[in-house]
Amino acid sequence: MTAGSGPQEVTDREASGTGSANYTGAVYGSLLAASVVAGAGSAGPYPRLELVLLLICTGLVFWAAHVYAGFVGDRLRGGRVTWHEIRQVCVREWPIVQAALLPAAAVAVSPLLGLGPEGAAWLALVIAIAQQVAWAGAAVIRVGASRWAVVSVGIVNLVLGLVIVAAKVALQH
Repeated sequence: MTAGSGPQEVTDREASGTGSANYTGAVYGSLLAASVVAGAGSAGPYPRLELVLLLICTGLVFWAAHVYAGFVGDRLRGGRVTWHEIRQVCVREWPIVQAALLPAAAVAVSPLLGLGPEGAAWLALVIAIAQQVAWAGAAVIRVGASRWAVVSVGIVNLVLGLVIVAAKVALQH
């Protein structure tokens, strides 16, 4: 909400994250990436490469699952799906994959920062959580939410990320 204006109407596209940026997919994908990093072990011969591939592959699998689920839902409502609609759904859900790319890149460049595999995983986890909080904040700012709403959304997303951090610490492998 801007100064001097009334509540801004949220369109169905904005609420569902299907406007010009899919904030829902970006937040979800960031949370997914954080979960992957927290759950990944570093026992293999190439732990960094394995984590990069795990992040990207998991993002792609969840993206495909979301695309498929969207079409199943459309079929339940009836009607035919066109190639244009398929492309739209694929593009709309792509931020799920994009959210995995920055944590994966952090793992890939971690040797340049002098980090071992465990440090690389923590860096990726911090980046995934930070982007999750940032995307959630951007979403509520975009729809004109109050400062309190922006702060609240940031806190909720930070807490979700910290739950993942706590799980990683508790289940250290």
